[in-house]
Amino acid sequence: MPDKFSKLIPNNSLVKLYSGTLWAEGPVWINSLSSLIWSDVRSNKMLIYNSNNGSVSTFREPSSFNNGNCLDNEQMLISCQHENRRVVRQESDGTISVIADKFEGKLFNSPNDVAVKSDGSVWFTDPPYGILTNEEGKKSKSEIGGNHVYRVDKNGSVLRVLDNFDKPNGIVFSPNEKYLYVADSGAAEPGNIDFNKPHHVKRYNVDINGNLSNEIIFCEIEEGFPDGMSVDIDGNLFICDPHGHRIHIYESSGDFIGNINIPERVANCTFGGENNSLLYITASTSLYLLETGTKGI
Repeated sequence: MPDKFSKLIPNNSLVKLYSGTLWAEGPVWINSLSSLIWSDVRSNKMLIYNSNNGSVSTFREPSSFNNGNCLDNEQMLISCQHENRRVVRQESDGTISVIADKFEGKLFNSPNDVAVKSDGSVWFTDPPYGILTNEEGKKSKSEIGGNHVYRVDKNGSVLRVLDNFDKPNGIVFSPNEKYLYVADSGAAEPGNIDFNKPHHVKRYNVDINGNLSNEIIFCEIEEGFPDGMSVDIDGNLFICDPHGHRIHIYESSGDFIGNINIPERVANCTFGGENNSLLYITASTSLYLLETGTKGI
């Protein structure tokens, strides 16, 4: 779909905004600050890029090996902490409150990525990457005994909504919230990849009460695996593939549109900027920017 790709990505020229991280992850645009916050998981800190002057400074250190981030409906920062094995919220006064740290009395593995629905529920994935080694957390045994997807309702109750994943990773809703997309990066182990294990994105129908149905494999990532994801206003899915050094773009129908090639292992991306048309990309040592012909939600 070259025409579709050229409309989405009219100028496929990456701009490197920053270099110096070990494993860049979890970008989130903060419109009120004209800034982007992201995680350097393996350096145990979070950084902030100010788009007004191009400066980069430390946002939080130590970060508890923080990974994924998003904003809730009050524009508060929601974060996934590998070391503390929990999902937290930064309040307006800067204090940290815990959204979820246990399920049925057992610690999570290492919450990885997170999305907030318009009803205020918080959805997150819980693969083992933060407990497999000491590089991205603290090597530990899984208390839960599986890698699942959870939902935290407004009343604080924690529900396990998906339990059939190898390693659930990126998570994002469609613009109308009728679909939930969840990446399975089961093929990826620290320092190894096994294509006999899952390397696909699944899609689910979401009803008004947050119940999931109609599971399908939305796409397979050939010769790679999916990590973080983002979606634009038309429902096109931008899927980061660390192994392939690419961002794969798919229509909501599942049709493949094209690839954005990245010079490094790419973990995640998000839309931001004044009109939400800039794609910010976290890839290993660097933060990149790509102008697009679309907008994020």
